[in-house]
Amino acid sequence: MSTIIQLAIVLGIMVLVHEFGHFAVAKLCGIRVEVFSIGFGKRLFGFRRGDTEYQIAAVPLGGYVKMAGEMGFSGNELSPGSVAPTDPGDFNAHPRWQRILVALAGPIANFILALGLMTGVSMLHNEVQEFIDGPAHTDYVTPNTPAARTGIHSGDTIVHYDTIENPTWDQVGIRSLLNLNQTVPFSFIHDGQRTDTKLFVENKGAPDDFSLDNLGIIPQMQTTPVQVDSLEPSMPAARAGLKPHDKIVSIDGLQLHSVPALLSYLQDQAGKPASLVIQRTAADGTAQTLPIQVTPELAETPGGPKEKDYRLGFVAVQPPVKVERLPFDKAVVASWQFNKKGSLLIVEVLKRLFTRQVSVKSLQSPIGIGQQIHQAAQMPGWMPLIGLMSYISLNLGIFNLLPIPILDGGMILFLLIETIMRRDVNQQIKERVYQVAFVCLLAFFAFVIFNDLTKLNLFTKLKP
Repeated sequence: MSTIIQLAIVLGIMVLVHEFGHFAVAKLCGIRVEVFSIGFGKRLFGFRRGDTEYQIAAVPLGGYVKMAGEMGFSGNELSPGSVAPTDPGDFNAHPRWQRILVALAGPIANFILALGLMTGVSMLHNEVQEFIDGPAHTDYVTPNTPAARTGIHSGDTIVHYDTIENPTWDQVGIRSLLNLNQTVPFSFIHDGQRTDTKLFVENKGAPDDFSLDNLGIIPQMQTTPVQVDSLEPSMPAARAGLKPHDKIVSIDGLQLHSVPALLSYLQDQAGKPASLVIQRTAADGTAQTLPIQVTPELAETPGGPKEKDYRLGFVAVQPPVKVERLPFDKAVVASWQFNKKGSLLIVEVLKRLFTRQVSVKSLQSPIGIGQQIHQAAQMPGWMPLIGLMSYISLNLGIFNLLPIPILDGGMILFLLIETIMRRDVNQQIKERVYQVAFVCLLAFFAFVIFNDLTKLNLFTKLKP
């Protein structure tokens, strides 16, 4: 229920902003707006002010602005020999450039919202893990994985990935998602020597389940050793004598710098005893180095998934984060760069969908979006949720600009064709095209929703 409420709130804001863009520009152009609706279907409640009915409808998966004569002349009588409606408030009575502005206003409103959200984040509290935007230094490479087969080792640096030279870990993650189950150019530096090879971006599960662990690469999240924050009672770390503030300098001679790297190594060793080198600060402030023997234990992570992993049983100090509080002008620039990167990624995904380099199964319906919103809302701080809202707003704006009839881009396409032809497209032809496009979009959304439901295993659970 909380996921449904969160989804309704976030999508409601996105749709409200989008439709307000259409509404505001239509009003400025003198077009009569008959209905401003959040949601589709049956009207639940609302009110009328002037010529406009403002309402909330039953299906909260979008919204619309109904303008007088938008899909024809709405019964307006034509003057003899005239091809334009007589009502000055009619949508079709206005110049095509004004109608194009009205169609553009919704997506532009979404772009402005995304820019505003991330500007606010950059001004107030933009918290990012430092390693995300840093060089792609590896901390651990899992044996017998696609990455290990390229010859890369722990401590090496990725210097080329897909189309990116000297990528950050953020870019490695993005390019991986764009190339699931495909082979990409891959270069790394080992002992000062560059190796140019290729890497297969293996993903056997759903696109949402992909992580760099699938490739066998664990990023170096910090340059300092993992530090113990607290211990779990009756677990191997506590029994072996580890204490809060201890630093794990090495494990079996390997210098690892993150909990994911430690966990990955422990799984590879399948519960074998491990030799730790611990750095401990004594009461007088001096640093001591101590050897400790510990045997990992299969156990669940508190608050995590039910699957058991080999664990030592301690909570680590979190990797360092970078907190930015930028002045307005610099915050706008940072927001612009964030949204530019997101927009280019969305456009590339759409392009790769048409070239079949990205599976349609990677797309998400409101069900999948709701899950992401719920996960973001559970994360500490509000940066993950605001960042996701910005990305959803970009998606909504770009999707509506696609030249598909019934979308804003389809309306713009028709208006541009009519401008070139210097006459209107036959209204019956236009209506038939809209009807076919509507059915195709319904079928497409039904497929995406079904795909999200199968990820939840709902249909499997219904079987005896």
